[in-house]
Amino acid sequence: MRVMLILFALVAGMLVPIQAVLNTKMGRALGDPVFAALISFSVGTVSLFIYALVVQMDWGAVRQASGLPWMVWAAGCLGAIFVAATVILTPKLGAALTFSLMVAGQLFMAVLMDHFGALGIQVQPMSWMRLVGIALITAGVVLIRKF
Repeated sequence: MRVMLILFALVAGMLVPIQAVLNTKMGRALGDPVFAALISFSVGTVSLFIYALVVQMDWGAVRQASGLPWMVWAAGCLGAIFVAATVILTPKLGAALTFSLMVAGQLFMAVLMDHFGALGIQVQPMSWMRLVGIALITAGVVLIRKF
């Protein structure tokens, strides 16, 4: 089962640069990268709605969302920023540099969140090995940028 989850994560990660390039094409056609991101989220919303219907999700669970703190709702805004950023940055920096920088930023924040147990996640102390990992990712970004 764990192997399947790892493969799923890899495939999902592989789809993100493809999405960025396709959203970039939409942004160019429309003359506005943010509008392209809006269309992307709209198509995604419809896709998730169809999925929910097909697997017959329990719609009663949706009511529980109304009682959640505002920070939980902000996740949608963070996703919108991420998608809009990819649409804006990919044509300017290229897919490899855009996503290597984004992965470096994600790892840096993930290590900080783990270390402090931010937002209620399990604490995993920062270690020199984790910092070396971030340094190696950053070195990769430099190599991708340079070559």
